[in-house]
Amino acid sequence: MLIRPVPTRRRAARATALLAAATLVLAGCGGGEESSDGSGGGAEAQDVAAGERLEATWPLTGLPVGKGESAAQRHPVMVLKMDNTSSAAPQLGLGEADLVVEELVEGGMTRLAAFFYSEIPGTVGPVRSMRASDIGIVSPADAAVVTSGAAAVTIGRIKQAGITFFAEGAKGFFRDSSRSAPYNLFTDLAATTTLTDGAAERPSDYLPWGEESDLPAGQPARSLAASFSGSHTTSWTYADGGYTNTDTFAAQGDEFPADTVLVLRVPVGDAGYLDPAGNPVPETTLEGKGEAMLFHGGTLVRGTWTKPGLDQPLELSTRAGALSVPAGRTWIELVPTDGGSVTFAK
Repeated sequence: MLIRPVPTRRRAARATALLAAATLVLAGCGGGEESSDGSGGGAEAQDVAAGERLEATWPLTGLPVGKGESAAQRHPVMVLKMDNTSSAAPQLGLGEADLVVEELVEGGMTRLAAFFYSEIPGTVGPVRSMRASDIGIVSPADAAVVTSGAAAVTIGRIKQAGITFFAEGAKGFFRDSSRSAPYNLFTDLAATTTLTDGAAERPSDYLPWGEESDLPAGQPARSLAASFSGSHTTSWTYADGGYTNTDTFAAQGDEFPADTVLVLRVPVGDAGYLDPAGNPVPETTLEGKGEAMLFHGGTLVRGTWTKPGLDQPLELSTRAGALSVPAGRTWIELVPTDGGSVTFAK
């Protein structure tokens, strides 16, 4: 099933190695544009959906595109809603995501919004339902959502927000007979993405990307635990230049390789309805401002996040000024201000 209330901006292909980010400024100095067939070289500036021009970088990682590649693709950012409980194990496809957002759902558990753009994998899942919380998460990327569906009230709000989504029955979706429902719904994301083909266009950056050298001095923090409730905590440790999720449900070798973990303390309210088990459904509001904690390179930099509207990009700052996220793959934790907590250790 395809729901397309309004046209979306288009997007995506393949991310390059993090060490290549050091050459970004030189790579972006070429003045040419990509050709009309979308095959422009990686060292040239490219058109962006919002009308500005950026250097040839991927919008979800800030990393430079490879030679002969283009960040302007004929499909939008694809955001897949993935179950994040032990019943989902093993999760498939996280290792190829550009960026992941973890959000609170009913029962104190969490669900993942896995963003795919620089690479579109095959089988991904388990696929689960949307929440109204997703409006503030996916709108800035002008993304298409891949989901099992949603409650009627949520679908109404998603449509009103102008978000395209694909549900079970659309191309690529299938049930894995070796798993139990509702944790057996998967999609061949490459097949589903073909439903979105259109004019090549690069989405705007999802985060304010920068370089590691741009970060202000922080405090040592080689491990952290983001608690969403008394029922769920996501833990990370830093080693060998990246962060490992020590309680992941991902298949071995398919874990998300986080260069940065960005924690945002967010308000959570009541979505106004119950799930089939009778649990109140929470709604995260990714709008306004709040505390930000940026974990990178084994250190913590504290700051503030600001987002003036659900469809507006995220801005980060410290008392000294704007704060950028080092180019790379980022996992965002939307930890509730009330009922959640964040701890870390050297």
